[in-house]
Amino acid sequence: MALVRKGSRRIVIDGTVYRWRLRGRPTYCRGLAWSPCTFAVEHADTPGATLVVVTDQPHPSNWIGREAEPVLPSRVAAAVRLALGKGWTPRTPGSSFRLDQSTGFTPSS
Repeated sequence: MALVRKGSRRIVIDGTVYRWRLRGRPTYCRGLAWSPCTFAVEHADTPGATLVVVTDQPHPSNWIGREAEPVLPSRVAAAVRLALGKGWTPRTPGSSFRLDQSTGFTPSS
């Protein structure tokens, strides 16, 4: 499944161009900080399998005011490098590749 172009950002990692996107408005569970923030990454020119990264923090626009850091391009680059090392092939069509980095996330009560 390809990323929606609107709202996606371009990033160059080790000479390869990717697009990444963080959902602007959180889902209900993410808005209440019950589940962690996620973002998606795909190859810009020949999108194949999408990388879905689950972070260890709440969505930056959560509704309860829980403190969260913004998702920075440096974090996206680190996640892409880690996923590539774990076998993600961004140009090959297929189901999404999930990278779970949610260790340490504590849902709000």
